[in-house]
Amino acid sequence: MFHEPLSSSQEHPLSSPEPVTLFVEPQESGWRLDLYLVSHFPNYSRVAIRRAIQSHNVTVDERHGKTAYRVKPGQRITFLPPPIEREAALPEDIPLEILYEDRYLAVVNKPPNMVVHPSRGHWSGTLVGALAHHFMGQLSSVRGQTRPGIVHRLDRDTSGAILIAKDDQTHGKLAALFREKKIRKEYFAIAWGSPNLDCDLIDQPVARHPKYREKMALSKTDPEAKEAQTFYEVIQRYRGMTTFRCLPRTGRTHQIRLHLKFIGCPVLCDKLYGVQAHITLSQIKGQPPDGEPLLSRQALHSHRLTFEHPETGESLDLVSPLPADLKQTLAAIEQFRRAE
Repeated sequence: MFHEPLSSSQEHPLSSPEPVTLFVEPQESGWRLDLYLVSHFPNYSRVAIRRAIQSHNVTVDERHGKTAYRVKPGQRITFLPPPIEREAALPEDIPLEILYEDRYLAVVNKPPNMVVHPSRGHWSGTLVGALAHHFMGQLSSVRGQTRPGIVHRLDRDTSGAILIAKDDQTHGKLAALFREKKIRKEYFAIAWGSPNLDCDLIDQPVARHPKYREKMALSKTDPEAKEAQTFYEVIQRYRGMTTFRCLPRTGRTHQIRLHLKFIGCPVLCDKLYGVQAHITLSQIKGQPPDGEPLLSRQALHSHRLTFEHPETGESLDLVSPLPADLKQTLAAIEQFRRAE
């Protein structure tokens, strides 16, 4: 059983966007069109750039551009920057559970179903809005006005510990620790199925899904795929389910969810990669679905962050307890799915 304790600037560049013309330099030859534009317009995310290209707001020598097109020296690139609806999240008085805090950084226990930073359709109720209210502007600005203090991210439905920087210098040092793999992240997961091994290293590159914008995919042939490694340990095997301790060695989008699915154990209630979006108590008992869902979000929790404080040198081992929805789901699995 699981016992306690055991994952660019967004400023508005133009108030009234007008077409911008660029000419490809020799050293930029062969760059993908989307990456070329991201490098010149860091205030826009890669997703926003891709949408602009798909909306025919980018031309290459007066012809509509394509995302994966490789640019050539001297080509004329015209880009109509899309409007940014908001510059920053408004501070909101949303309760926060602080796991650790000092003058340099904080570790916050993010609840499930909370978006980290504002985006289209999610301008309120975000973690950034709660941070802006709680810390009263005393947050790093490295990643712009829409992501103050955010060093790394968690998916909306993933709960648990997330690291926050209070100043730019600390932010830079924490980012370096992540790059150097000196911050140990530990996740707890409940998944369908049972792996062949009790522990193993999954080494499968992650790339954008070729068809579905919101999804990622494992690929060893996509030239844009990035190295991704996750070490896992089985905590407990149940009838048709398993609990895992996952320690990602890289931080790719949806990495743990994809890697567990790769070994035949999709995360419970994973809407994108799982078997079903929610589960009821009757289903845990092995019966047809009946009653209210017991869990309606992916059973993935950022349980622990372990690292050396970049300013004080102190060794920090910060644990986020399981939230109520995962506790009650795990209790039901313990009761009704114990292995024979």
